[in-house]
Amino acid sequence: MQAHEIMIKQVHKVKENDTVRSVIEKFIEYNISGLPVVNDRNEITGFISDGDILRYIGKHEDRIIDNFYYTFVIKGDEEGFEDREQRLLALNVLDIAKKKVFKVSWDESIENIAAILGKRQIKKVPVERNSVLVGIISRGDVIRNSFKALL
Repeated sequence: MQAHEIMIKQVHKVKENDTVRSVIEKFIEYNISGLPVVNDRNEITGFISDGDILRYIGKHEDRIIDNFYYTFVIKGDEEGFEDREQRLLALNVLDIAKKKVFKVSWDESIENIAAILGKRQIKKVPVERNSVLVGIISRGDVIRNSFKALL
């Protein structure tokens, strides 16, 4: 079985110039937890998840040490939770989205997709064909399609 056989073809996504407000509105409207970020050619340029938003509104400080990205929790932060929420809503999606996106080709095998989702500990992976977003596959999609013939 290949990606194009199990992927969700109607993909909710955001554009590179959208704000985080529009991301959260889509999370709420569609009851989802992550969205691919695309450019004007529908090429995947990032991915934003509920985890990215939680990391931002929690008390934190980001640092790069020896080429590794770390997030530290800060105690005694003077800025309040509501202030961080308001500042977050106005940010551009690419300010907090992951730019290194794990994606699969439309003809990738379900075994490889399962391995990527499991090893990388991610919930979903965008599917591309000719560098263009064509679908998305979640952990649940892989499990449902892997075992439906056996049950």
